[in-house]
Amino acid sequence: MRARNSGTQALFNSLFKGALVVGVVGFGLTACTNPSTPAGEEGYVFEKPRVFGEGGYQGSMKGPSNYGMSLLRNEVVNIDMRPNTYTETFRILANDDLNIKFDFHAVIAIESGSVKTVVEQYGAENWYKRFVRETFRTYVRDTVQKYDSGELKTNREKIAKEVTLRLQSYLSTTPFKLANVVVGNINYPDIVANAVEKKLAAQQLLSEKETQKEIAKKDAEIRVEEAKGIAQAQKIINATLTANYIQHEAINAQIKMAESPNHTTVYIPVGNNGVPLVKGAN
Repeated sequence: MRARNSGTQALFNSLFKGALVVGVVGFGLTACTNPSTPAGEEGYVFEKPRVFGEGGYQGSMKGPSNYGMSLLRNEVVNIDMRPNTYTETFRILANDDLNIKFDFHAVIAIESGSVKTVVEQYGAENWYKRFVRETFRTYVRDTVQKYDSGELKTNREKIAKEVTLRLQSYLSTTPFKLANVVVGNINYPDIVANAVEKKLAAQQLLSEKETQKEIAKKDAEIRVEEAKGIAQAQKIINATLTANYIQHEAINAQIKMAESPNHTTVYIPVGNNGVPLVKGAN
């Protein structure tokens, strides 16, 4: 009977030791943590207590790094501290009530060493949506609505500068640092785009007409100068064509014709007006 009890006790002890080992190993595997943070980010390490421990903030670290093995249930919230571009798309009524679609891009970084503040006061990974986005959009709307639709493209740098100054002032007491604001593509409604194309085509046609007008003007000036030359030459000729000179030239022509053997000359008397004299039948 004693041998049987001893065997049972030994078996119980072995099972107990095995369970204890498994429990310790399992606890070690599940309880020990080693939070890590990648490069370019900062980690906010906090404890989630199981049965004991107060929990809460444990520390912070800059990546790339590991917090280290711990029996506490430590976890980490990693925040990207590098400059990132945040894009917002708008459809805004300009000052002339035309609906314009365009993008704004804000480049924002987070101050190094401020991960605890970002997590506890600004919503951790959601800091942009919770603290920056709506204010950024409000500044853009307020600024754009001061301009007519046709002025937006020519004033995009001025608009970007005004939004930048307002947003920098808003973020001045926070860990968030605004690098710059850029106005992206500005898209007008189809009716405006078509009107612009027609206007450009009309301007091109007008330019061609002006060129043709200048060519015609130059051609007319050339013809005027040619006419002036012809008139001047005619004036000189007319000044030399006296009655005696004409009669002299006519006589010379008649002499040359008379010298021709196959030529018959008929003289008809004419009056002072050059009309031949005709004697009446009576």
